[in-house]
Amino acid sequence: MANEQVPGWTFLSNHTHVLVCLAADGDLTLREVALRVGVTERAVQRIVADLELAGVLERTRDGRRNTYRIDPGVPLRHPLESHRRIGDLLGIVAAAPALRTPAAGRSIPKAAHPTEGRPARKSAAKPAAKTAARRASKPASKPAAKPAGTGRR
Repeated sequence: MANEQVPGWTFLSNHTHVLVCLAADGDLTLREVALRVGVTERAVQRIVADLELAGVLERTRDGRRNTYRIDPGVPLRHPLESHRRIGDLLGIVAAAPALRTPAAGRSIPKAAHPTEGRPARKSAAKPAAKTAARRASKPASKPAAKPAGTGRR
């Protein structure tokens, strides 16, 4: 069982993953959150904007950085979970040991990284010899450079 593949999906959404990261440390940068969640920084920016609009998250400017505060009293959005609050969810999920990291290092253990165990992309699996042969067989797409001083002015 130790060699089983990790599924390509998770039980929680990226919105929840961002919330869990910010609940563990409200001083994280969005870049740090993106690395932990395994999405782009731009995706985290959109998620934070969604969470702010919903009243779940409050952003406060602190010099050149932002700090984030979560309102644990906001109900979960789906009708199946609306009887529960954000704080209930975070109380269960945010207590995970992988999120408790030293403030100075701000890194998660390698085994807990979201991309750990995922199969490699097809493009990364191509043999280097095939790629080199393909490049060698293609004609040069750029014309030869003109001698200096022959261009228009």
